[in-house]
Amino acid sequence: MSTETLSLDEIETLALAALVAAGTLEQNARDLARATAMTEADGVASHGLAYIPIYCEHVQCGKVDGKATPVLEHPRPGVIRVDAATGFAHPAIALGFETLIPAARELGIAALSIRNSYNCGVLGVHTQVLAQAGLLGLGFTNAPASIAPSGGQTPLVGTNPFSLAAPDGRGGAAVLIDQSANVIAKSEIMKHAREGKPIPEGWALDADGNPTTDPETGLAGSMAPSGGYKGVGVALMVELMAAAMSGATLGKDASPFSGTTGGPPRTGQFFIAIDPDASSNGAFAARLAALVDALRAQPGARLPGDGRAVARARAARDGVAVSSATLERIRALI
Repeated sequence: MSTETLSLDEIETLALAALVAAGTLEQNARDLARATAMTEADGVASHGLAYIPIYCEHVQCGKVDGKATPVLEHPRPGVIRVDAATGFAHPAIALGFETLIPAARELGIAALSIRNSYNCGVLGVHTQVLAQAGLLGLGFTNAPASIAPSGGQTPLVGTNPFSLAAPDGRGGAAVLIDQSANVIAKSEIMKHAREGKPIPEGWALDADGNPTTDPETGLAGSMAPSGGYKGVGVALMVELMAAAMSGATLGKDASPFSGTTGGPPRTGQFFIAIDPDASSNGAFAARLAALVDALRAQPGARLPGDGRAVARARAARDGVAVSSATLERIRALI
């Protein structure tokens, strides 16, 4: 596959230009472009620049309002609410974090709910921001239904990721857990479908609940939950946090993130920020270090987030190799 190496600044600039050309306000596009560069730096190419043409198409068809102005409410000291107004999740999250972070530092813990939102991309990008601020960040986001309940065949809940980022005390994340409720990200199955490649058995189920290696059949059926009924439980937990707790649309009623039909999905996100020193009486850093040291002592053991940290350092030094086909599609939009 032909690739071209771009710096992180070049990735952000390219994403910004395409989003603005599609009709997104620059202030909204900038948050999304910055997250796109972070996503590419972390090595998650399936959610990086490859998504920019989709975002632009969704602005143009009205699935997301690129000119929306998110509205913040602060009803209680430890609770912040943001209405994304059917716009991009990224500017709504950035606006909410401006109040969430100082509230968590003052109170020890604070929560942010976001409704009437859209695909927030890689959830760990957002919880990393909280860890960089010295807070332990928990994040939840719901998605259009694509996982059937245990014993059922009809999708009821989305792939519904959750993320935890623990601060390392040096402006970064010592641990970054970011996982969805399904075996593999739906975007990976969509990528296989675009490329006409079969998927490994165990990634998806057909409409009758049987395993399939055909990505199109899997997309028309159900994503396979990770760990069977345990994955369904995770998806339900995230649905409660990101949709019920925020007042957002349930995944079963949300329009798909893919394609142009159905109007805005109006899904939601929920974040909890905790000052670890407040809850642990100053013991957090030592406990975290002991845990990490014990893991590192085992040859070959990996900490969640290790792969992304290595990719991030490499990207900062060498840039990121991006598919030439992806770059061609984006440049054609500008």
